[in-house]
Amino acid sequence: MAKADEIERGVAAVSAALKGPFPKTALILGSGLGPLADKIADATDIPYGDIPGFPVPTVAGHQGRLRVGSLAGQPVACMQGRLHAYEGHPAQAIAVPIRILRRLGVEQLILTNASGGLKPHLTAGTLMLIEDHINFAGLNPLVGPNDESFGPRFPDMTHAYDPALRARFEAAARVSGVKLERGVYVWALGPNFETPAEIRMFAALGADAVGMSTVPECIAAVHCGIRVAALSVITNLAAGFSSVPLTHQETLAEAAKAYDRVEKLMLCFFAAEQE
Repeated sequence: MAKADEIERGVAAVSAALKGPFPKTALILGSGLGPLADKIADATDIPYGDIPGFPVPTVAGHQGRLRVGSLAGQPVACMQGRLHAYEGHPAQAIAVPIRILRRLGVEQLILTNASGGLKPHLTAGTLMLIEDHINFAGLNPLVGPNDESFGPRFPDMTHAYDPALRARFEAAARVSGVKLERGVYVWALGPNFETPAEIRMFAALGADAVGMSTVPECIAAVHCGIRVAALSVITNLAAGFSSVPLTHQETLAEAAKAYDRVEKLMLCFFAAEQE
């Protein structure tokens, strides 16, 4: 469990860098989706290295800065890059930025990621709204003493991905004309890509996409009362479905190809908040 003083120092560092109130909506950008942060207007940029509790990412495609401004007229705080457990961060450390955001006033969190498709129709370029998840990493950011000031010892995950936010994404997809699939995401630790046998197992368990992030952030957010929605960009068919070796370069390249539709959907989603 994160130490309270580290969280408070992180809150103080962010507050000192800003002139106005902190947004109630936060966005975390996954691999290859960093350019969406460039659409944020009137932005203040804070490098992760300047915020206690925000370790600097080591993965290509994750810039490592907190950008605060407005997207489609909606105030937003954007984490341009995330932490992964496979980088060596304890699961509890992944919760620290989420708790800092909560202390700053965030009420809803939009997560994005790049993932592998587990069903033949979930080909590269597909956008999938996460309806539920499976934690297969064997890790949990809530392990350790519980801080009741954030949330209960045993939080309910029945509606981990907020139904109202999901409905807003579905409405944005209809308005924008962007096709949006729905499915279950399974978190595998990584950093290796999964074996074909593991992929067959995940599909049999009811998962539709697999990735190496998102779930610990969702758990930490739900624990402290933040509403969550999550969008997966399918960047490849998973092992056993694909005829070519899987690489992170492919992940970044396919995310870049899908980026225009991600931007269109996100701008429509955020613009609807003003209506």
